[in-house]
Amino acid sequence: MPAKDNRIDARDWSLLCVLSILWGGSFFFNGAGLRELPPLALVFLRVALGAAILLPLLRMQGISLPKGRAGWKPFFVIGLFNNVVPFSLIVLGQTFIASGLASILNATTPLFTVMVMAAAGDETLQMRRVAGVALGILGVIILRGWGVEAGAGQGIGIALCLGGAFSYGLAALAARRFLKDSPPLGTATFQLMASTAMMAIVAGAIEQPWRLPMPGVTTWLAVLGLAGLSTALAYIVFFQILRRSGATNVMLVTLLIPVTAILLGWLALGEPISMREIAGAIVIGSALLVIDGRVLRLSQRVG
Repeated sequence: MPAKDNRIDARDWSLLCVLSILWGGSFFFNGAGLRELPPLALVFLRVALGAAILLPLLRMQGISLPKGRAGWKPFFVIGLFNNVVPFSLIVLGQTFIASGLASILNATTPLFTVMVMAAAGDETLQMRRVAGVALGILGVIILRGWGVEAGAGQGIGIALCLGGAFSYGLAALAARRFLKDSPPLGTATFQLMASTAMMAIVAGAIEQPWRLPMPGVTTWLAVLGLAGLSTALAYIVFFQILRRSGATNVMLVTLLIPVTAILLGWLALGEPISMREIAGAIVIGSALLVIDGRVLRLSQRVG
């Protein structure tokens, strides 16, 4: 159960860092996969293969499939708001705006989650947390830069990406309400299975991917990385944090993703890190401390 004061313990801070690496890697895998696959087909393969990877683990753990329409309904709701809607909106939004701006808009997810959870009465609206999230978004802007290029449809792209961020907030609320007692492995698998059914209809109706030529080895490796690491494993970690620390806390990962993406580029590819990126990372780190609250309380006691 989440802590009453919405704090995050050391274990979940570690899991958040792991999740940010897994989801940060999805940008690389997406970029490679989109060279030969249309976006909705890539989303379909992501959730379908992710579910296929998790199913054997489900059987090994002895977790049974949901029974009947009532048993599957929560997972279709979460799959809709956690995968189908946001993945599709963000991919479409990136056809109108630059990826830098899209990542900034994605970082508004915890702000939307704070508001959604407070409006639903599931978490208390704390101004410290709202201020911390706003500071974190500022840090992402500093770290990534605006990436704004004036062009036709830019407002549409911004609205689509914000819609995706809002959808993630709704998904966290649904998971918090309907799946409190569901094991993280079961939740991850069932929502991916439900998403697969929905994306098969969407991708099939819009893109008809069966008419496309077979992708090459590099594309399939990217798809497997996207499905296995950035989806299957990532969702097990995601629902573990959600169950332990709450919806707002788990969505803080969207603030960490730009930081880990830059660090991975520096470590793995030798890409230089600018002073602007260092400053942005420091602001994001400060924001996370504000959101957690323990440092502020300690400083008040010392003072």
